[in-house]
Amino acid sequence: MTLHLIKLCVGIDSVEQLIEHRRRRGNESPCYIHTRNRPKRAAEILDGGGSLYWVIKGEILIRQRVLGILDHQDDAGQAFCTLHLDGALVRTVPARFRPFQGWRYFAPDHAPPDRTGDDGEMPLEMARELRSLGLL
Repeated sequence: MTLHLIKLCVGIDSVEQLIEHRRRRGNESPCYIHTRNRPKRAAEILDGGGSLYWVIKGEILIRQRVLGILDHQDDAGQAFCTLHLDGALVRTVPARFRPFQGWRYFAPDHAPPDRTGDDGEMPLEMARELRSLGLL
């Protein structure tokens, strides 16, 4: 069974800002995210082709495939791990998600589908406005 991770994209307000931030850092491909806690269910993430879903401003908007989970130790002996992510940012159909800290496991049946580009989706800003008015 595939298992995913989900994480807040802190300090980023839009997908475009994330793309620009990564471009400035030279972090287009591959991408590495450091985290203190190693996922205990790493095999389910890696063997099933799991992804890290990013929550931006309260919505899941993007995902990146997890390529590896590497264990490390800093100079003080503190363990941490690195999530090795595919550099490709895959846009998803927007889905609301409440704030949380760190990362969480994310079941495939809760993951929003990828946007195809030709799926007739309305612009993200328009969908947000209609949702704020209670029309979506």
